[in-house]
Amino acid sequence: MTTEEIELSAGTVAYRDTGGDGPVLVLLHGLMMDASLWDETITELAADHRCVAPTLPLGAHRHGMRADADLSLPGVARLVAEFLDRLDLRDVVLVGNDTGGALVQLMMVDGAPRVAGVVLVSCDAFDNFPPGLTGRTLVLSGRLPPRLFGMFMQQMRLRPLRRTPVAFGWLTLRGDAATARWIRPVLERPEIRRDAVRTLRAAADTGLLLAAAERLPRFDRPALVVWARGDRVMPPEHGRRLAALLPRGRLVEIDDSYTLVPLDRPTELARAIREFTRSSAAT
Repeated sequence: MTTEEIELSAGTVAYRDTGGDGPVLVLLHGLMMDASLWDETITELAADHRCVAPTLPLGAHRHGMRADADLSLPGVARLVAEFLDRLDLRDVVLVGNDTGGALVQLMMVDGAPRVAGVVLVSCDAFDNFPPGLTGRTLVLSGRLPPRLFGMFMQQMRLRPLRRTPVAFGWLTLRGDAATARWIRPVLERPEIRRDAVRTLRAAADTGLLLAAAERLPRFDRPALVVWARGDRVMPPEHGRRLAALLPRGRLVEIDDSYTLVPLDRPTELARAIREFTRSSAAT
């Protein structure tokens, strides 16, 4: 797997790409995360898939975005569409976890011409946006000026505080090393703090995914919904509702995991994705 960079309209975006043949998976992470969310899942899938994972400007990215960049979720969804266009990726399976799943939903209702299928993994949906106590706390902190936001986030250096429900404690059972890595850019770089605050302030549109859900039944391509049965941030009932809404949707529930299934149960997630891409190709 190589790490590349591409210049898009909003700024420079880094991405990981395994290359190779097989179905193309484009994997999207959530707020205050980066592409490394998917590393273990990609390791499981790379033998027979091309896996492409961008680090989006959602608070753990490495390059500051342009001052006029639209860092709202619809703006970042359009940036993903631009990313697919620039790399000329076709017939992709778009995979999203946490807020990455919200981006996938926004692209689904916007047509997604380069997308052959989607996988929604324990993600924001319906009225759960911002999601749970974790999401609401993060969005509230985004009202602070960037410098004060950085001071607020300094407490996340301490593992006991990262493991609280208002931080990453209800998002992952096993991924604390990843969460410690994700917070470094916003602690160390003022341009990343500025971008994070812009994104969080734009994330206060609580009706965004409710409006998207009304249009999801029009998505006529294969869809897999993978949900953590014990999720404490993304209600498991939302996974069942999403699968029922999608004309070609089906549901897989995974035990012993919180929201960040790629960290907690990467092998099981990879197995579900592989079965989905094989059955979709056969169909």
